[in-house]
Amino acid sequence: MTVPTFNTVAWFQVGTAAPEDARRFYGELFGWRFQIDPDEDGYDLISYPGAERPSGGVAYAGTDAHLEGVDDQAMFLVLVEDVAAMCERTERLGGKVERPLATTVSGLKFAYVVDPAGNRFGLFTPPLPTA
Repeated sequence: MTVPTFNTVAWFQVGTAAPEDARRFYGELFGWRFQIDPDEDGYDLISYPGAERPSGGVAYAGTDAHLEGVDDQAMFLVLVEDVAAMCERTERLGGKVERPLATTVSGLKFAYVVDPAGNRFGLFTPPLPTA
């Protein structure tokens, strides 16, 4: 299995208040497969045909406190080594932190930030592997 490189776009998320419609649309358009994320309420994992693991997700807008700030838009997420440090760096470079660092039940760390032009994207660090 190939592991993405840090500081690359390694995930995407489709935010929607109508997850059934999103699953139908993207499933029929691209053949994407969906499964409920066992660790997070209000989130589906997206897999491409032939993919070894999920590459994105559908976030149900307005359904859960940890999904606060999710709206009807798609965005990319960048894999980083340290989400908190990258949030600080984003602000130093003229961006802003829209959704501060959060940690999911599984240990995934993420934040939503905005670049100086107003483009929103996410930063994330996956959970540490368990021994």
